[in-house]
Amino acid sequence: MSGRTRMALCAAAATLMASCALLPLVSPVTWLFQAVFLLSIQTAVGMAARRVPLARPLTVAAQALVALMLLTLTFAGKQAIIGVVPGPEAFRHFADLLQAGADDVSRYSIPAPLSDGIRLMLIGGVLVIGLAVDTLAVTYRSAAPAGLPLLALYSVAAGLSDGGADWLWFLIAAAGYLMMLLAEGRDRLSQWGRVFGGAPRTPGGEPTGAVAPVRTGRRIGMVALGIALVVPLALPAINGGLLDAAGTGVGPGSGRGGTISAVNPLVSLRDSLNVDEDRQVLSLKTSTDDISDLYLRIVSLDDFDGTTWQPSKRSIQAVPNEFPTPIGLGPKVRRAEVETTISAADWYGQNWLPMPYPPSGVDIGGNWRYEPLGMTVVGDRRQTTRGVTYTVRSLDVQPTAKQLADAPAPPAALKREFTELPDSLPAVVARTAREVTKGAASHYEQAVELQDYFAVTGGFQYDTNVKVGSGRQAIARFLKDKQGFCVHFSFAMAAMARTLDIPARVAVGFAPGTPQGDESVSVGLKDAHAWPELYFEGVGWTRFEPTPTRGSVPSYTQSDSTGSTLPDVARPTQSASTGPSASVSASESCAAGKPELCASESPQAALPTGGDGPKWYVALAWALGGLAALLVPLAPMLWRLRTRAVRLGAHGRTEADVPVHTLAVWQELTDIAWDFGIRPDDSQTPRKTAARIVRLGHLDAPAAACVHRVADAVEQVLYAPSPRPTAGLADDVRGVLSDLRSKVGWATRTRALLAPRSTVRVAWALSDWWTTVKRRAAAARPTWRRPSTSGQRS
Repeated sequence: MSGRTRMALCAAAATLMASCALLPLVSPVTWLFQAVFLLSIQTAVGMAARRVPLARPLTVAAQALVALMLLTLTFAGKQAIIGVVPGPEAFRHFADLLQAGADDVSRYSIPAPLSDGIRLMLIGGVLVIGLAVDTLAVTYRSAAPAGLPLLALYSVAAGLSDGGADWLWFLIAAAGYLMMLLAEGRDRLSQWGRVFGGAPRTPGGEPTGAVAPVRTGRRIGMVALGIALVVPLALPAINGGLLDAAGTGVGPGSGRGGTISAVNPLVSLRDSLNVDEDRQVLSLKTSTDDISDLYLRIVSLDDFDGTTWQPSKRSIQAVPNEFPTPIGLGPKVRRAEVETTISAADWYGQNWLPMPYPPSGVDIGGNWRYEPLGMTVVGDRRQTTRGVTYTVRSLDVQPTAKQLADAPAPPAALKREFTELPDSLPAVVARTAREVTKGAASHYEQAVELQDYFAVTGGFQYDTNVKVGSGRQAIARFLKDKQGFCVHFSFAMAAMARTLDIPARVAVGFAPGTPQGDESVSVGLKDAHAWPELYFEGVGWTRFEPTPTRGSVPSYTQSDSTGSTLPDVARPTQSASTGPSASVSASESCAAGKPELCASESPQAALPTGGDGPKWYVALAWALGGLAALLVPLAPMLWRLRTRAVRLGAHGRTEADVPVHTLAVWQELTDIAWDFGIRPDDSQTPRKTAARIVRLGHLDAPAAACVHRVADAVEQVLYAPSPRPTAGLADDVRGVLSDLRSKVGWATRTRALLAPRSTVRVAWALSDWWTTVKRRAAAARPTWRRPSTSGQRS
């Protein structure tokens, strides 16, 4: 087996070994068998192209073309030309599958089901990484940089997994990379002859020193792999991510305090609202007969920067047996304790615990922490709600309209924090809030007027196909277009309340579910919801419902007057009308068809982005442009470093290889001198050129001897009948380079590195190529002769 064939097989094996890190993410794992088969074909095409041989770019292009045809045959055969040639329809199908795969990734917890979109992402990703590894390690004979694509593949898998067996997948991926490096090292060593290529043994059966380099490489690889696995255990952990523990707390800490970082819980479940089948998330049994107010709250968003709402960074502590009285709740407000037992689905992995608000206690097993200001419970050390059953004791707070209207001013610190607004908030938000609440006598009446404006009198429509936009103008555009989703309604009302000096925040969770025949309540994906909470001293944080056809209007916001325009009955989600616009069925999600606008099972955050936001190809174009802006100035340096490595690198040891290697080394020596300001003079002999380099470069005696040795070798090649190989020419050139660097200033050294003069040879080569092309085109052009008229009469 040739060295190139061995390297190709090792590159494919390394790619598949790194791909094993993706196995825990999806179930079933049958996609891996398809990936193995398609990657084998792609590798075989590369081996055949190199045997022809094709030019390196053509080899890569042939592999990429075959990979695209294989993916077309597998995923878009019906849309392709004759089943394998992708056309516009096939590419549109690929785009649809990738979009569906991205939606599935954000929708499902790990392990996700193997949908067609996810399967395309996995197999296509393996083929792309495999092509990159094969190109670097085999086609361009540089195995070390091939570790970068493998690292990217492992990093994606490690970032999405739950971390339970990350060390195992790292071990497998690293073993594949080391195997590839050892194969390349063995191939390079074998080019030096039988001394390094064979494995002769002494009569006693012990290997001789011939295999020492291979044995040493294996030992170094195993030691490095061991260090990579063991050293991180002894280093301080760098905790980060969705729930960032400050020393101890949420995350891999010891669980004695800590903080919750500012994150936003509006990403994954927003996509789940678009599913055709409303999967059950939670099943609950409660002691209350009226479930219209039984909202399950996950977390509150209280930090508003003008673009999005997100939770502030809060301290956490151990879960107390009894929760303290909610902030601001006075003794005169009527309340009743409700007990609710909640069971989460096995697939529902949420870091926050859905609970009725305000909770007064929770009975749950596992690693959980308590955030007192928001009265939320969060998982510690990767604890999630997946499959857990817990009991929550909560308060059904029943304030009267009079108590809310007579509420005194809130504490100054609380008001300052929860009425903070960015300077970038459009003026139309505050102006609209003042116009809507004109004539209101209290903050309570202002809050009811805002709720009434969005839900009934303002002409707003709950529309699942609206494009509202994104960024700092999102609320202003929503107020203008009057179409949106639950996030738009809650975000806008909370922001407008703050402009009126009413403390406000946004809650995220689930609207009341659907009663079942066994007296339980089923909460599904499409019950995900967001609503505003406003603070009134003496009552505390109080729910409002501005979104039409979602949830229920709180009884304390309904006027006793018969002339009120507000509904006088609760509006449970499951009983809403099936009409369009403002009468859209409650079975439609609060963000159906608009995944960026509603709540999530994931503890991540996203600002509401509209369809007019930047497209993926725009972001890709910017990324490629930025990469080009970095690489273009470095191109001369990279070209010189690559050229030097090729000229001074490994080469054959036969008599036919001696002239090629010697002249390449001489070319590199003269180019190095040129980079440092000694222009080449092709009219001089090698001996005179060497003397000129020594004189102008002010070289020391050892470096001068190196130059003359290379010149002598060149004269041997040019004039001797049978030139003898000269050992150490590459080292001689490196010695000259080092001496030249020591003799010049930093400006010349920088110029020689970043803008080497010898790169002008690229322009000369292109000019010669263009001249050759024109000459061949002229030679191939047919010559037309005019017919002779000498035989015709005038």
